[in-house]
Formats: sequence, C-alpha cells, structure tokens
Amino acid sequence: MCGIVGAVAQSDITEILTTGLSRLEYRGYDSCGIALINQGELHRSRTTSRVSELISQIAQESLNGTIGIAHTRWATHGQPTTENAHPHFSKHSDQLSANIALVHNGIIENYDELKIMLESKGFVFESQTDTEVIVHLINYLYVDCLKEAVTEAISHLKGAYALAVMCRSEPHRLVGARHGSPLVLGCKPQNPTIHGNFLASDALALTGVTDQIIYLEEGDVVDLQANNYWIYDKSGACVTRTIHTVHSQSFNTDLGPYRHFMQKEIFEQPRAVADTLHDIDSIDPELFGLLARKRFSEIDGILILACGTSYYSGLTAKYWIEAIAKIKVEVEIASEYRYRQSVPSSNTLVITMSQSGETADTLAALKHAKNLGMTKTLAICNVPTSAMVRECELAYITRAGIEIGVASTKAFTTQLTALYLLTLVLAKLKGNLSELQEIEELKLLKHLPVAMQEILELEPKITKWADKFATKEHALFLGRGMHYPIALEGALKLKEISYIHAEAYPAGELKHGPLALVTEEIPVIVVAPTDQLLEKLKSNMAEVKARGGELFVFSDDASKIEPSSGMHVIKLPGVYGNLSPILHTLPLQLLAYHVAIVRGTDIDKPRNLAKSVTVE
Repeated sequence: MCGIVGAVAQSDITEILTTGLSRLEYRGYDSCGIALINQGELHRSRTTSRVSELISQIAQESLNGTIGIAHTRWATHGQPTTENAHPHFSKHSDQLSANIALVHNGIIENYDELKIMLESKGFVFESQTDTEVIVHLINYLYVDCLKEAVTEAISHLKGAYALAVMCRSEPHRLVGARHGSPLVLGCKPQNPTIHGNFLASDALALTGVTDQIIYLEEGDVVDLQANNYWIYDKSGACVTRTIHTVHSQSFNTDLGPYRHFMQKEIFEQPRAVADTLHDIDSIDPELFGLLARKRFSEIDGILILACGTSYYSGLTAKYWIEAIAKIKVEVEIASEYRYRQSVPSSNTLVITMSQSGETADTLAALKHAKNLGMTKTLAICNVPTSAMVRECELAYITRAGIEIGVASTKAFTTQLTALYLLTLVLAKLKGNLSELQEIEELKLLKHLPVAMQEILELEPKITKWADKFATKEHALFLGRGMHYPIALEGALKLKEISYIHAEAYPAGELKHGPLALVTEEIPVIVVAPTDQLLEKLKSNMAEVKARGGELFVFSDDASKIEPSSGMHVIKLPGVYGNLSPILHTLPLQLLAYHVAIVRGTDIDKPRNLAKSVTVE
C-alpha cells in the first residue's frame, strides 16, 4: 500500500501521474516513485522524500512518456528505502534491460515460496518487499501478451493485491488486477485533448482527469489501451462493468490560519457535524436508505465492526443504543472478528464504519459476516463511492469532507453524530421515543455545532496544559460509562501524534491494577461530565490524588469539581446529556495536538502510520 496511479494515452501523462500521487499524499506514505516507457525502454524515479521531491527528480531527469505507473508506499515488507520503493522492475539474467514494471497495494502471503522458486529460475531480488515476487513472476510467465501473463501470475498469489503493470515489449498496454484491495478504472477524460484510460487505487487520484469511474470487482483483470479497455472477471470472461459519474470531491489544501491540517480539521468539526445532519427535520429510517424501515423493523440485535478510532465510536454507540433504543449491541474489532468462532444471527444488523470505506480488515469482516448469513448491513462512512458503501445495502454518509491529517478528528465526531441519529431512529421504530422526545432530541442535535464551537474556544486554556505533558513519556486516561470510549480515543490521539505512551481505563478499574502505575510522573486525564456516575468518578479521582498523581480534568459547569493542589480543571460550558461524548472529544483532540506541537513531532504524518489501511 498505499496509493496507485496509472495511465496510457496518446500524449505525455507524467503530470497526470504526479498530480494523482499528490492527491493521495494525505493517506500517509514513506516513499514514492514513478515509471514510464520512453523510446522502448523502462525509466523510473524513486525517493523516500515527498511527492514534491519526486516531481523535482522527474524534471531533472527529463522523464516523460505516454504510458506510466506511479505509487506512494507505506512500508509493510522491507524498510522505507529507495530500493524498496515502487515501481519494481524485473530483468532476468538473460535479458539486456528490464522488461516488466509493476506497482502493488496489498500483501502477498506466499511470497517466500515464490521467491525461492524464482531465484532458482535466475531472477535476482533487489528489495526486501513481497511485491518484487509478483513482477518477477509475471516476467517469468511472459511470452508475448502481458494480460495473459498477469492473469496466470495472479492465480499463484495468496493474499491481497491491486496491481498496475506495464511491459517494455508492449508500450501501448497497461494491465490492472485486483483482489482484496481497491482499484478503479477511469475512462472518457474530461479534457477532450487527452485520449487515454487510467487506473487508480482511489477515484480521488483522477479528479480533474475524468469523472467516469468503473469500480473493478474482486478477481477482475483489466487490459487498457489509449483508445479502449477490456475487463475480464475471475473466470476469464470479458464483462461489462457499470460506469459511475463521480463528482469531484472538495480537496482544500489551504491551511489558512492553521499550523497543521489536524488543527484545521479539529476546527472544521462544527461545520462537518452540521453537514452530516444536513438540516434533518424528522427522525425517519429513510435517512439510512430506502430499505431501512423494513430492515430495522426485522432486527433484534446489532453487530458493529470497525477498527481504531471507528471502533471507539462503535463502543460509544453501544451505550446509546442499548439505553435508548433497547436493542442488544455487540462491538467487535474487525481484524479479530473473522478469525474467531462466533454465533451468527440472521436478525442482526451489521454496521461497518470507516473514514475511507476501504479499510481492509473491516471489509473482510463485513464479507465474513455476510457469508455467515448476516445480510442486513449498514455502512457509516465518509466516502460515498467507497467499497464499503457499495458492499452494504444501507448507508449513511457522514459528510466530514476529506480528512488529510492521519489522526482522525472530524471523521470520528461525524461518525458519532450519525450513530446517535441511528439510535433515535431505532428507538422511534421500537416505540421507545415519544413525539415530544423526538422534538427535544432534534433541537439538541441542531444545537450541537454551536456547542462544539463554544468548546473550541477553550483552546488557549488547553494550550497551557501542553507544557506539563511534553516531558512525560506515559499518561493515563479515565472515563466512566459512555465516556470510557472517549477516554480510549483521547489516549489514542495522544500516542498517535505525540508518541507518548497512553492507556485508557474505566475509572472503576483503577483499584484492580492500573493504580500501581500512578506516580507524580504520570499525568492522569479524566473525562468527568455531570451524569449519574459523577460521584463514583470523584471517588476514583480521590484514589489517584491520594497516591500523588496529578489530575487533568475535563468537566462542566454543573460538576462542582474545582481546581486544587494536584488537580487542574477545565470546565466545558453547559451540560450535554447523551451528546456529551461528542463534545468531550474535542478538548482531548486539542490536548493531543498541542502536546505534539511542544514535542515537535510530524503531526499530520505521524511515524509508521497511514491514513487508509488497505492491508491486513
């Protein structure tokens, strides 16, 4: 992984490739590269720097061509070095120059055995990647047709892949293939002077080039030439796939008054939540799709599948749905769910969540659930054209806009907003939401963006806490009830971007072990709104204070928690009831951000992380 762009046309496509890579930068990467065929030879340029540096290299080397492939890589096999960067070339010992070039997203699970076989056939490996076995395998199988060689090669692969491949001997042809990783075909360029066809791992990469997109299906192989394309399904039959008109997504890379995209996206949350609610005036199932009323009336349980931040939004929803709608909810980490024996029920609504809608573990868990007979499915996602939305029969699009910072902010709060709306819809269908309650809940939801803006104005107070954290290497986060998942999310944000080790616990669990960690060197951050558990939480805070721990408390006006020796308090204006988890998320995001500022980390592109995790 992480990003693929490919093109074959009648004119130079170098700028199309590099612009496409630039549009995929927000996903996170540690190297990038491009390969083109010019005058019958393969040429490439690679770097462990940014795409801007690659563009400079291309200019210096005067690279150009009418066919090419490009890639941003997030390392899986092999360190982030130039030798491991894509595209990879294949040259057999009896060939004078490289014959095949390839870029790949995914992981090949049987690469060790393939490598042994290929080395015995005279192929020399120059990288530590699993990808290099694919390019050598295609070269080994190549006779006179690249499409046939790719089709034969993928029959030997185990794992996930999206491929874009070209051959020196066929400079008019680009071949793509997908299994388990997304790949789209772009056709009918918007610019009439461009005659060509395109491949990408994300339609976003082709914005401004074409709005005519085909989403390749599992097992598809596509043969592209400048004036035509052919798609073959996994049985080898030539097939027709639906062309979708995809409207250009907003991609504002102007930071404005902000220092980082993460800060900008934190402050975009009131607008993002307002857009996610899009002026709803009633709590109706049809908000989630035309079949939603029928499907929701058939269910007696819910299974939520997600990873990372999205998993924490699912944990929060469990509290809401069980308390308000009175429906049993299970929340599973997607990467674990499909590898254990579970008890399926056809009357379960399976909810999948992902910012990108391309998260490999969540897509695989969804497929597993459907194979078990759980076909009532709902996607909550930020990308309407994503694989996850296409795989589910119901969907709610969160309208957060493109999130560039790797650490999720507005995607999380908009997911929570959608989940609370779902809670109300289910409660109404089950007869657990009166007409009067519906009116009151709608009023609270419409006020949510205003309340969020008021909390963001606390940034100067939160900034003052950052210096106290900057020298620390460990932190504890505490919450109770529906705020425990928010504590988990707060800990995740701090460790993602400041690299401080942080853990979150239900505050009542302190005395069952974590209290042993408490010293004056470990700050303890507490989410402490006014609710039925506040007095219990105050007792837990007293346990920390009695052991010399230093408390940093996010509370509200009604809590009667005051600053004292060893206890710092920031009070959020107002008491928010069931919407409190959404609002208490914001100060935790700001705290993580400003601690990272003091520590001088790469906030928008934290080390070792990628925005869209398209491998298992």
